[in-house]
Amino acid sequence: MTAPPSTLVPREQWLPLARAHEEAVDALTAGHRERRARGEKHPVEDFLFDYYRHRVGHLRRWHPGHGVVLGDAPEYEGRTGYVVQDGAAEVDLDEVLERRGASVERVRALLTATLGRPAHLGCFGMHEWAMVYRLAPGEQRHEQLPLRLGQAATDEVVERSTVRCSHFDAYRFFTEPARPLNALRPTREAQVAMEQPGCLHAGMDLYKWCFTLAPLVPSALTLDAFLLAREIRVLDMQASPYDVSAYGLDAVAVETPAGRAEYARRQRDFAVRSDALRRRLLEALPA
Repeated sequence: MTAPPSTLVPREQWLPLARAHEEAVDALTAGHRERRARGEKHPVEDFLFDYYRHRVGHLRRWHPGHGVVLGDAPEYEGRTGYVVQDGAAEVDLDEVLERRGASVERVRALLTATLGRPAHLGCFGMHEWAMVYRLAPGEQRHEQLPLRLGQAATDEVVERSTVRCSHFDAYRFFTEPARPLNALRPTREAQVAMEQPGCLHAGMDLYKWCFTLAPLVPSALTLDAFLLAREIRVLDMQASPYDVSAYGLDAVAVETPAGRAEYARRQRDFAVRSDALRRRLLEALPA
C-alpha cells in the first residue's frame, strides 16, 4: 500500500504529550494497582484489566499513531511495530499490517456495520441477570457480591422479562437454563451481522479494539475509549442483579419501570458517545 506523507513532530512537542499520557494512566489506575498489591478485588473497576487482560504497563505506553514521525526518539529503538532512522521514530506501517492486517480489516468491518444500525434500547441489562439465572449457591462468578433480590426473585425477573442479548461475549456466559430464553442466538461468526450501538458491551469493546490495534491507534483515542468503558461498566453493574452498594453505587432497578427508564436514558447516551468513538477509530485506521 502507499502510505500518506508522515507528519514530523519535534521532541519538545511530543515528549510532553507522552508524559501527560503516562501521568493520566497512573492517576486513573492508582486504585487498581494499590488493590492488586494488597490482593483485593473490585468487581467494577478491575473488569477492564481482568476481562480484557490488558496490563496497566501497556496502557501507559504512549503511541502517536501511524503517520506521525517522532523527532529525536531513540527510546523507540527496538519497540515492536516501530522503525527508527536517524533518531526519528515512526510506526512501521508495512510491518504492522503484514502481522495485523487481517485484524484491522475485521475491526473495520465490525465498526462500519455497527455504525450502520440504530441503537436497540430494550434489553435493560438482562444479560447480567441471565448469567446468574437458576444458579446454585457457590456457582456465581462474583461470590463476594450478594444478589440484591435473592436467587428466587432474581430468577422471576428473568422469566418475566424479554431477554434480547445480541453480544456473543455476554451471551456465552449465560447459564444453560437462560440461553433458550434469549430471543437471539449470537455467535462469534455472526458478530459483524448482529453488533448494535446500544449494546453496553459493544461500547466497552471499543477499548479492546483500540489497544489490540496499537501502535496504529493513537493513545489519546485508546485512553478516551478506556474512560468510556469504565463509565459503561458502572451502569453494567448498577443494573445487574448484584448488590453493589458496598462500592458506593446505587442500584438501577431494571425490574421496575423507573429503573428501566433510567437504564434506557443512559444507554442512549452511551450509544451516541460510542458511535463517536467508532468514527474516530475508523478514521485512525490506515486506509
